[in-house]
Amino acid sequence: MAEEIKRYNDFGDFLKKTFPYKVQKISVNAGFTCPNRDGTKGRGGCTYCNNQTFSPEYCHTEKGVGEQLDEGVTFFSRKYADMKYLAYFQAYTNTYERFDKLIPKYEEALSYPNVAGLIIGTRPDCMPEELLCYFAELAKKKFLMIEYGLESTLDRTLELINRGHTHAESEEAIRRTAAKGIYTGAHMILGLPGESREEIIHHAEVLSALPLTTLKLHQLQLIRHTKMAYDFSKKPEDFHLYDVDEYIDLVIDFIEKLNPSIIVERFVSQSPKELLIAPDWGLKNYEFTAKVHKRLAERETFQGRLFTPPSAGYPHDK
Repeated sequence: MAEEIKRYNDFGDFLKKTFPYKVQKISVNAGFTCPNRDGTKGRGGCTYCNNQTFSPEYCHTEKGVGEQLDEGVTFFSRKYADMKYLAYFQAYTNTYERFDKLIPKYEEALSYPNVAGLIIGTRPDCMPEELLCYFAELAKKKFLMIEYGLESTLDRTLELINRGHTHAESEEAIRRTAAKGIYTGAHMILGLPGESREEIIHHAEVLSALPLTTLKLHQLQLIRHTKMAYDFSKKPEDFHLYDVDEYIDLVIDFIEKLNPSIIVERFVSQSPKELLIAPDWGLKNYEFTAKVHKRLAERETFQGRLFTPPSAGYPHDK
């Protein structure tokens, strides 16, 4: 049987090339907050955010980092006895604390048996130079990825969703991090209110000029107990919620424009049903990915097909 043609730069392949063994991410909630929650830059957090949507049952802040890793390893080790793990500091902003309080949490995770490295989820405006230098030294010894939540490249959208930072800050953080030799990821939400299809696809062109290792794409989801859910209840006409087929074509149009060197980690997010208002597609992530594979083949296209490398002097390349 002929090997399936790879039509996008897949995260699973990246992990296979990077590690000589199977690895699994284990989410850790280290009890941090965000500057747009505690009043430093704002209150209420991002309008779409309810952290319950991505915190597994074992991720409770009353549990220490080691205890959460214990429970995560117990859950995943049933699959593969020889598996190793990446501690994924996921909830809220995982670099938003004093340096002397952050480091012990990272070191506790790294000292846990069979933890092969860290993935740190954070914001572009929360990466002080002292911490970045620590990460640069760590990356020489352990696997390390810093994942920045960008969500949009449009400042008007960032203001609308109460992010509390600009796209210029996103670009600066990505460039500073990659320049230190650290794997650098980004997270984007496709379908945020007020963004046209053309503007969403243009995000791919903007991101393609940046030194990104990985990219996560998520569809906009309306989650209970969020400001965005309230806004939707008042003015649903301000939102365009994609159906499955429409979103698949949007994703493919997006990655056609995307730099083929950027690894695509995922296309969708799957929030708990009890928290999800819409859209409810009834698909697991792997089922959605299979549909993307099928549509890519039907369209005879691939990541980067319409990518244009930035010319000298391109503003995003300065």
